[in-house]
Amino acid sequence: MNAKLLNHVVDAIDLETYIFCDSEEEGKKLTLDFMAAIGLTDSDIVFIEYKGIGARVRSRGYVYKPGDSYQWLSANNRGGMDND
Repeated sequence: MNAKLLNHVVDAIDLETYIFCDSEEEGKKLTLDFMAAIGLTDSDIVFIEYKGIGARVRSRGYVYKPGDSYQWLSANNRGGMDND
């Protein structure tokens, strides 16, 4: 994932999808593996509901947590972020 784009995120990125899987546990694992694959290694499952052939999953990948050094507050970015 492009680090410059992540610098514009204030806290987290939420993802909602339907995952083809055999159980709720497999759906959780696949979702967290996917989040890690796109660079969001600090992720949680917010909601999961297994039905039939898969699970509806909402996950949250944290870019910044309270107390982190926020890129969007850095001295170079006060007054606005670059659009690149």
